[in-house]
Amino acid sequence: MAKKFPVHPKKPERICWGCDKYCTATDLQCGNGSERIQHPCELDGEQWYRHGDWQNLLSPEQMQQLGLSSAKPAKPHIKLHLKSK
Repeated sequence: MAKKFPVHPKKPERICWGCDKYCTATDLQCGNGSERIQHPCELDGEQWYRHGDWQNLLSPEQMQQLGLSSAKPAKPHIKLHLKSK
């Protein structure tokens, strides 16, 4: 996503969370405009990020701050041995 997704928005019911535009609930610009997309905290509570896979929604920095990813990058599983001349 282009914008950083808010983990704990102040008034999630006022905004549609369906795309990067974050339209107000009364002026939807994406889709057919018939329904507002709810923020995950409205559906799953304040700890919504603890359940499910949110890697496509949250940035790597946010995942690390929330304790959802390790601070160390994963090591590759294949080692290539170089021949010395």
